[in-house]
Amino acid sequence: MALDGSPLSVADVVAVARHGVAVAVGPEVAARMAPARAVVERIVADGATVYGVTTGFGALASVKVSPAEARRLQISLVLSHAAGMGDPVEAEVVRAMMLLRARTLAAGLSGARPVLVEGLVALLGAGLTPVVPELGSLGASGDLAPLAHVGAVLTGSGEVVDAGGRQLSGADGLAAAGLEPVVLEAKEGLALLNGTEGMLAHLCLALADLDRLAATADVACAVTVEALLGTDATYRPELHAIRPHPGQERSAANLRRLLAGSEIVAGHGPSDHAVQDAYSLRCAPQVHGASRDVIAFARSVVERELASVTDNPVVLIDRTGGVGEGVGEVASTGNFHGQPLAFAADFCAIALADLASISERRTDRLMDPARSQGLPAFLAVEAGINSGFMLAHYTAAAAVNRLRTHATPSSVDSISTSGGQEDHVSMGWNGCRKLRTSIADAARVLAIEILCAAQALELRREAGGQRPSPETEAVIARLRAEVAALATDRFLAPDLAAAERLVRSGALLPAWID
Repeated sequence: MALDGSPLSVADVVAVARHGVAVAVGPEVAARMAPARAVVERIVADGATVYGVTTGFGALASVKVSPAEARRLQISLVLSHAAGMGDPVEAEVVRAMMLLRARTLAAGLSGARPVLVEGLVALLGAGLTPVVPELGSLGASGDLAPLAHVGAVLTGSGEVVDAGGRQLSGADGLAAAGLEPVVLEAKEGLALLNGTEGMLAHLCLALADLDRLAATADVACAVTVEALLGTDATYRPELHAIRPHPGQERSAANLRRLLAGSEIVAGHGPSDHAVQDAYSLRCAPQVHGASRDVIAFARSVVERELASVTDNPVVLIDRTGGVGEGVGEVASTGNFHGQPLAFAADFCAIALADLASISERRTDRLMDPARSQGLPAFLAVEAGINSGFMLAHYTAAAAVNRLRTHATPSSVDSISTSGGQEDHVSMGWNGCRKLRTSIADAARVLAIEILCAAQALELRREAGGQRPSPETEAVIARLRAEVAALATDRFLAPDLAAAERLVRSGALLPAWID
């Protein structure tokens, strides 16, 4: 993939961060970056007072720095801001951060040299991943601490994990890969740090996962509808056309196709079916669809951010009338504030909590012989001797509890910092970290529902019941390639883990599903 400073797509970020697609710096990047760099160099030569170039940072913005100290100022900034703590952030997130920051710098508004872009791309190519601790970013002034840990490695400090999984000092990691540390010039430390790329990296990766989970929720529901002898009558298109939320219509369409040809659904009509199914079945398109619409909102925020420059200050070039290089201004901006991304992350966590909640309610019905239309308690063969999926449901309930806790917004909890200069922050990084946990927990809840619903359908078949739809039968067959039916109680944790892997990978999804 060529990096030329133009906006990236979510798919681009996922391809590089998660799947190791190679990146090359486009030949046009140097020319694109040159005018803004010339402005910065003129400011330093003139001894002008410009934030982040010849001044301190944050609450120290009033402290003037001489041109002779401009280089020292930048490396001091990177090292002092690499102040994170806690467990390391996942490699795919850090790789996405590096790619996104390289793209921002290559856009030519940061006043940095191409060597910074080339250095970040070289780290990606060498499989070197800076160790970025989980705690430190407030999501305003950008993701300062996480990006500082990346910048530290680029300059030969910090810590890095190599392609073989060894943790090394930044200096040793660069040397082993045949890379030279970057020596920062005026403004370049700040240009490495001040931006929303940490939050944006999380959300790009989250969108790929969220799309799979939304589709998987429809699949899980379809299998459960059959297992509970439910009806597809409430999924008819004309019923959703009169409330035309896009996500709702998509989920209803998926459920109709997933249940098409089901002998189970066709085998009971109004005379032998409850007047109305429980909400967790009947209202699935409305609930799943609302979550889909939240994901679509988050995608719109991310796509705008992918086309943005969130540096501060930025260099605005005067390109009118054939004016040459070095003419322009350095302008302060608040574009580093992560509130749009913070809201998107928090909103997605809320949507996931509810998507998992309705899934757990369907699993609960499968467990209860009073509501499961003749299924044994906890789907156990010889219930009493065997406990079946009793404790798997407990695990789903525990996960839903954590999802609800993580649905508490980070974005409304600003804490003033930097001597009151940075008196409103987004906390979007923390919101994004919570979202990653929520994605994992929602996948677990859906995996448990699918395991239980598959067991229920097979118990009905063994008792002489009718066939499920071709689509749900295919889902069960794929599941059974990894996880056998539960004939008697056994060590269940590996089954749950295998089902979770299938859900996370999308392996249970039909190729057509939207």
